[in-house]
Amino acid sequence: MSSIWILSASRMKAKREHRVPLTDRALEILTAVEPFKTGEFVFPGRKKGVGLSNMSLEAVLRRMNLKDVATVHGFRSSFRDWASEETDHAGEIAEICLAHIVGDETVRSYRRGDILDKRRRLMNDWSTYCMFENIKLS
Repeated sequence: MSSIWILSASRMKAKREHRVPLTDRALEILTAVEPFKTGEFVFPGRKKGVGLSNMSLEAVLRRMNLKDVATVHGFRSSFRDWASEETDHAGEIAEICLAHIVGDETVRSYRRGDILDKRRRLMNDWSTYCMFENIKLS
């Protein structure tokens, strides 16, 4: 299994391909759900040939009675806050992990790479944090 998830430009808001370095834990989860895959989707939806909807995580939060204290977008925001407040990783790395456009036009014209190794280190730190920290929502 590849340790990089590639999202095509057509799926991205900025219309640029985005490579996501997968952590060991992410690969473990993908291996665990492999037997449940139907077709091309890692997380299939209820309808045949359709992936999990963008409202599925919101429904989970609702069922867990967390809709007033957590949002799906909040997961991304939590990552960004953690990276800024709890690590020494550059803010630019965290922004690129979130597929945000970083720098002005001139800076972007000189940036040829996507800093994948540095993003992999940040994602590994995030994975460790998520697995071992006692995160409380209240």
